[in-house]
Amino acid sequence: MKNLIAIIFLMLLLSCKIDSEHINKSITIKEDVAFLANDKLEGRQTGSDGEKVAADYIAERFENLGFEGKGGDGYFQVFSFKPKTDPHQEVNYTVKNGDSTITGTNVIAYLDNKAENTIIIGAHYDHLGYGAEGSLFRGETREIHNGADDNASGVAVLLSLAEKLKLENKGNNYLFMAFSGEEMGLLGSNYFTKNATIDLSKANYMLNMDMVGRLKQDSTLAVYGVGTSPILKQVVKANNSKFKIITNESGVGPSDHTSFYNSDIPVLHFFTGQHEDYHKPGDDSEKLNYEGMETISTYIFDIISDLDNNGKLPFRKTKNESEDVPRFKVGLGVIPDYLFDGKGMRIDGISEDRPAQKAELQRGDIVIKLGDSLVTDMMSYMRALSVFDTGDKTKVVVKRNDVEVEANIEF
Repeated sequence: MKNLIAIIFLMLLLSCKIDSEHINKSITIKEDVAFLANDKLEGRQTGSDGEKVAADYIAERFENLGFEGKGGDGYFQVFSFKPKTDPHQEVNYTVKNGDSTITGTNVIAYLDNKAENTIIIGAHYDHLGYGAEGSLFRGETREIHNGADDNASGVAVLLSLAEKLKLENKGNNYLFMAFSGEEMGLLGSNYFTKNATIDLSKANYMLNMDMVGRLKQDSTLAVYGVGTSPILKQVVKANNSKFKIITNESGVGPSDHTSFYNSDIPVLHFFTGQHEDYHKPGDDSEKLNYEGMETISTYIFDIISDLDNNGKLPFRKTKNESEDVPRFKVGLGVIPDYLFDGKGMRIDGISEDRPAQKAELQRGDIVIKLGDSLVTDMMSYMRALSVFDTGDKTKVVVKRNDVEVEANIEF
């Protein structure tokens, strides 16, 4: 198997025009994404050969930057698990003893500045293969989910930061981590926090990049976790000159920073928003905003620079907003624009053959009323949705180009 993986890796390097001479040069964010989101990696599903090729690539990038392997097995931290769902989806998993055990691999590198504390910088590199659980694709054929934004973009920004930090900001050590198993439930980051290869009591704070590849025209960037240490909100705002920043205090969210917040480590999570290609085959590299990714990399670097001489940040618990989220049995079939800060819930994408599409709602519509309930934000939208059951009929009012449009909805 190792020989096979080595052969596949070599072929991919040649086919993607990334040879050993090239990899020793400064590699751009766009080139990293192009490799990780290439069809030949078949969507980087956890435990697949494609994910292993991605892991080898990231490890070689770390090695050529001169960083020490900190995974326990060189750069690799291997963990195994049995998925809650059937893993046999025509993917070549690494299995043990013929059972359904899947092996994931975190890729971890360390930059030792002989400092007291360590900053952890992470991004997951796994995705959905040909459409694992979590895929929103409803087509009849199997198609590769390349995950260029989710999350080749985050890994590429991580590697960009690693190159910037190699020679500057020596007030902390740095642990760079590419996580496996995020799409299956934050498995890689959770495993690391329980089997850490550094002393987590010396972890200063954790930065996480997940889906940072589609900065929109209004330059909206979400930064979550600003309440997890008293100084973070101020630093996030003070270093911003390029973005429309949307902040959230909570350290809990659907990405790997949550594992570190749960270990009492301050966190910041960076995110450019969902889109209609999320968890679908259309999330490809040509759709990313590479200039925006470079700007995000520089912004995060500036935050690290600002905090370089601040010592160890104190940790602060935050309210878990997810505890207040209402339970609901039905969905409208839309992708919300989580970065919208106006009144209502703006639609960023429409799912096929769902209530919103049948009611002829459109991307960009702002839901302002659902049934008898006014919708002023995401939480009020979810509360309004929670009262309906399958088969219920109601009306929805949306604002479309400053005109209110009413439509009938059947769940």
